[in-house]
Amino acid sequence: MVLSAADKGHVKGIWGKVGGHAGEYAAEGLERTFHSFPTTKTYFPHFDLSHGSAQIQAHGKKIADALGQAVEHIDDLPGTLSKLSDLHAHKLRVDPVNFKLLSHCLLVTFAAHLGDAFTPEVHASLDKFLAAVSTVLTSKYR
Repeated sequence: MVLSAADKGHVKGIWGKVGGHAGEYAAEGLERTFHSFPTTKTYFPHFDLSHGSAQIQAHGKKIADALGQAVEHIDDLPGTLSKLSDLHAHKLRVDPVNFKLLSHCLLVTFAAHLGDAFTPEVHASLDKFLAAVSTVLTSKYR
């Protein structure tokens, strides 16, 4: 999926508004994913999956850091996310559909926290961005 200049601007702009809450929002999105799609828990049998657990918070920070890098290098997502793609495809063997599920839950979480800044245009651009990230993360499965 190709991101237009407007999409890139929307993504960078909304990520700036997320600011220091990125880890918190990503952890909330991850927790929302576990609750909404229980099969996603199978990849985290060693995690304390209770609300606000330190492990969910830590993994949320990892997700946020990866997304932050992707936003920063939005014109080179494959290069930026190559190591994560290898990890998820070859070592962790995460079912590719889980990236779409997490993306959906992240969008819901951002919408809940960002209010009027989360316009329909921003929503569409962020959805395209997360789809592009998911595509890159699943590219090594082929």
